[in-house]
Amino acid sequence: MSALLEVRSLGKRFGGFTALEGIELKVAPGERVGLIGPNGSGKSTLVNCICGALRNESGAVVFAGEDVTRLAAHQRTRRGMARSFQVPRPFASMSVLENLLVPIEYASKGGDEEAMAILKDIGLAAKAGLPSGGLTQVEMRKLELARAMAAKPKLLISDEAMAGLAPAEVDEVLPILFRLNEVGITIIMIEHIMHAVMRFSQRVVCLDAGRIICEGTPGEVVKNADVQRAYLGA
Repeated sequence: MSALLEVRSLGKRFGGFTALEGIELKVAPGERVGLIGPNGSGKSTLVNCICGALRNESGAVVFAGEDVTRLAAHQRTRRGMARSFQVPRPFASMSVLENLLVPIEYASKGGDEEAMAILKDIGLAAKAGLPSGGLTQVEMRKLELARAMAAKPKLLISDEAMAGLAPAEVDEVLPILFRLNEVGITIIMIEHIMHAVMRFSQRVVCLDAGRIICEGTPGEVVKNADVQRAYLGA
């Protein structure tokens, strides 16, 4: 089966600093991929290049068979690429429901019924009419995922959706990601909560200093000496 996402020899520089070099990555339709690495390893830069928030100087990003390297972020979203952000960015003056209507209008011209179905699925239906600025931290994370879902993505990049959450709250968010994958959404999870990414991922890719140093099953990656050195400095 051909890849849904293919990153080819991707490189990104900031002045004289090489943030990414020679990144090669393929993600199959329906796959659950974990992206890990220590702080400063290039994870966010890679995601920003994939989604179009940053332009890579070399290499290419191919999505659903189309070279999208020179397309703007909104054009990639139109083609089925969505992301959630580490720091939730709701429209604080809008209700929870209204926050979903924005991407729904953009992606499918849907309405309240579609938005409510998403809120029900993630457990926020009872908060639909409340201002989004009054949500708890875990509810904010759920709303961020819901807004990404509303864009009807083929690929969802979940950028630390569980950062700062308590273990019980992680257990609320993780099943949402599993359900999204079960209905056909391919997911790349960027996460520092290792037990969550290892539990979720079918394949894990580890970055360090702008290069992929290891990829494989969760069991293979945690035993890899390069990965242990990257995290522990051993």
